[in-house]
Amino acid sequence: MSAPNKSYDPVEVEALKPEEIERMRDEALAAFAAAGGLDALHEAKIAHTGPASPLALANREIGALPPHAKAEAGKRVGQARGAVNRSLAARQAELEAERDARVLVEEAVDVTLPYDRTPSGARHPLTTLSERIEDVFTAMGYEVAEGPEAETEWLNFDALNIAADHPARGEHDTFFVRGARRPGGEAAGSGVVLRTHTSPVQVRSMLDREPPLYVICPGRVYRTDDLDATHTPVFHQVELLAVDEGLTMADLKGTLDHMVRALFGGEGMQTRLRPNFFPFTEPSAEMDMVCYVCRGESVGNPDRPCRTCSSEGWIELGGCGMVNPKVLTACGVDPGKYSGFAFGFGIERMLMFRHNVEDMRDMVEGDVRFTRPFGMEI
Repeated sequence: MSAPNKSYDPVEVEALKPEEIERMRDEALAAFAAAGGLDALHEAKIAHTGPASPLALANREIGALPPHAKAEAGKRVGQARGAVNRSLAARQAELEAERDARVLVEEAVDVTLPYDRTPSGARHPLTTLSERIEDVFTAMGYEVAEGPEAETEWLNFDALNIAADHPARGEHDTFFVRGARRPGGEAAGSGVVLRTHTSPVQVRSMLDREPPLYVICPGRVYRTDDLDATHTPVFHQVELLAVDEGLTMADLKGTLDHMVRALFGGEGMQTRLRPNFFPFTEPSAEMDMVCYVCRGESVGNPDRPCRTCSSEGWIELGGCGMVNPKVLTACGVDPGKYSGFAFGFGIERMLMFRHNVEDMRDMVEGDVRFTRPFGMEI
């Protein structure tokens, strides 16, 4: 700010000349009138009423005038600023009224329309996926077989060549149904368990009918696991059994390839078999499918990592193999004439793959916010 001016007439200060003050005022009024919206008006407000506006800078020059000239200059600037502020307030009121009227039209709600007070629901995705799997195999000629969830130990273990000392038959893995108490008060074993897999349904199918036999067995099974993000004590499995003359591992491989193409879509989906051991199949294998996200292209490619398969290119699905001749014999099927293959996998695990579900607890808590996005597909 300059020092007090005692020698110059106030009209000689350029910013305080009457015509200059009028020009500043008129420019501000024109800018407010030209503003087509509240945002534009806000910019004009900063330009013409802010601390760096022409009128604000002119007001600062008053302090440099001699005392006898300050009153006239101050009155002139004050009148101009008052006119600017009144024009700004009036234009802002107009634009706000226009905005409110527009909102009433654009966001109008017809409250007279009827409203469905019953919110739409959704089928559980496990049910939908289970039925889709059934559709894939019934289209290939398979039958859907069912059985009880409380099974005898013979059907759940012995008929499947699972020895009496096998770890799966321990209480740390299996729910045993307690029998009636003996006269002395000791609890008697009932020989009944909650089935740990749907394989007993396969055994029942072989006992009830003659080969050729092609069945798929979906259902609920039980394990003594704690509920966490990847485990649950009650889950769903689907198992397949084919018994006929001349079946080989090639038939098993072709069936698996067709399944993953039907469920995960697209050519190029395939499976691979890795040697393993299961008491009820011989030879046995773990089946993997190629990653349905990266199709294996992330392997050895740091520029394209894949979270789904951890850049390994393959995703493990479950176990499979040729039916053990001992199982065929236990079910009254001649292993010299017939052979068979079987495989099984968890439906929850497949749901996690297909829809990127990260926590298995979401599937059992009954929260409609989880099921509703899956819709009502039938």
